[in-house]
Amino acid sequence: MLKVVEPRVEAQEFYKSSLELLNENKISYMLGGGFAFYYYTGIVRDTKDMDIFCKPAEYPKILKLFADHGYETQVYDVRWLAKVHRDNHYIDLIFNTVNNICTVDDAWYENAVDSQVYGVPVKIIPAEELVWCKLYVQNRERYDGSDINHIILKRGGQMNWKRLLNRIDAHWHLLLMQMLQFQFVYPSEYRDILPDWLFHELIDRAKEQYDLPSPYEKVCRGPVIDNTQYEVDIKDWNYKSYTIMTV
Repeated sequence: MLKVVEPRVEAQEFYKSSLELLNENKISYMLGGGFAFYYYTGIVRDTKDMDIFCKPAEYPKILKLFADHGYETQVYDVRWLAKVHRDNHYIDLIFNTVNNICTVDDAWYENAVDSQVYGVPVKIIPAEELVWCKLYVQNRERYDGSDINHIILKRGGQMNWKRLLNRIDAHWHLLLMQMLQFQFVYPSEYRDILPDWLFHELIDRAKEQYDLPSPYEKVCRGPVIDNTQYEVDIKDWNYKSYTIMTV
């Protein structure tokens, strides 16, 4: 059974009844946030809310279900986030990341793991997707590099690194940066945890970039990891913004 820092009794009841409502109505969902982080690392954090993940097509049904049962609901940001709350207790309903890169799809469910929260059966988002999302959280107010290091330390030996590489795809630089940081933080463990083939493949990719011609367009990828701090590059320094197109 999954355990985290116990919130107030009222909050526990809110989370438990919310999860039971989803299960009773056979709604597909997964838990992330502090619950997933504890599951993979054993690190306890105060839980101020609950992060529920679902596919983009599923969140309207979930919002309607909660609304029909007296919860207050809000589409906070149509790109990635909706909210459910009652009596100052909150659920974040997440179906993407703000940069529109880590969209929840069927593979999340296929690789999710079974657990229990407050006695309710739940699925936890896969470790690979948890790392994938956190690799893009590198802004001034929040940086998730230490979270990723702890996940890798505790679960790296069981992770599907090929699947994570496929997820990160063209942004493989972020994975290489994290691997180098892991080597720095854990000099006695990285050889047993980080796949040798992956490190050498990413290093080879980094070397090969120097054989390519310089891009014609001046592009800044910074907004992918921090919307605010790289604003000056786009507005004042004439860099093209690296954006993910949406329909």
